[in-house]
Amino acid sequence: MYKILKAGKLAGNIYEMVVEAPRVAKHCLPGQFIIVKADEVGERIPLTICDYDREAGTITIVFQPIGASTEKFTYLKAGDSFRDFVGPLGRPSELCEEENLEETKKKKILFVAGGVGTAPVYPQVKWLHEHGVDADVIIGAKTKDLVILEDKFKAVCGNLYITTDDGSYGRSGMVTKVIEDLVTAEGKTYDHCVAIGPMIMMKFCCLTTKKYNIPTIVSMNPIMVDGTGMCGACRVMVGDEVKFACVDGPEFDGHAIDFDAAMKRQAMYKTEEGRALLKLREGDTHHGGCGNCGGDK
Repeated sequence: MYKILKAGKLAGNIYEMVVEAPRVAKHCLPGQFIIVKADEVGERIPLTICDYDREAGTITIVFQPIGASTEKFTYLKAGDSFRDFVGPLGRPSELCEEENLEETKKKKILFVAGGVGTAPVYPQVKWLHEHGVDADVIIGAKTKDLVILEDKFKAVCGNLYITTDDGSYGRSGMVTKVIEDLVTAEGKTYDHCVAIGPMIMMKFCCLTTKKYNIPTIVSMNPIMVDGTGMCGACRVMVGDEVKFACVDGPEFDGHAIDFDAAMKRQAMYKTEEGRALLKLREGDTHHGGCGNCGGDK
């Protein structure tokens, strides 16, 4: 059992928990995720690691209830426990690997975070700051009440730009408008961008950064279900290659992602009829048969 040390709302219907999981905390890196189950019969929920403390042996997770299982999570409080807490899973961010640090230090980096996607951006920005790299960060939310982790980002990033769809806080408009303003009106230059948030947000971020020739990485967590390469839900086309977000990612070249196909597939996977149709169309590659992700072994 994995004890919950802290539980509560961050903002609106966005929740934060600190969980005692020393083995995960010992080995995880920014960009990776865990799978959590509330009880023996509960659904397996993949959640990105928002923060970790190796000395304390804790992992911080952030989630938004969208179904029965995550709704049950909201009933849990400090002192309760999760039945399973598996990880770290997925590949770490390439920006946060020691062997890439010298190259990373030469880059001007921009992170774009949307909604709950702000949570997985934080550990990357924090890691970079601890290693001498201060990246710029854009946080987008629908309204002021849904902006999360602002104070934590202020402590670790270079420049923080907050924008809200309704103009209730910070700048007004979508994150793509802020990218445009920074590059065109304010003369900023960036060598690398990381965008994490809803699928539609990442799509339009990539369309925007492509105009300015800024290489962009996205995290394909939104299409994940099983998290171990078995279910096939996170199958995504990267260029002309079949990839699986949980084992090949979750981070990929955003300019090579077929977002329209990914969003259509995500919607189809929610129904039994849709899953059957996808299985028929995708054949051997439906459950990892691409030979690259390990899901066929």
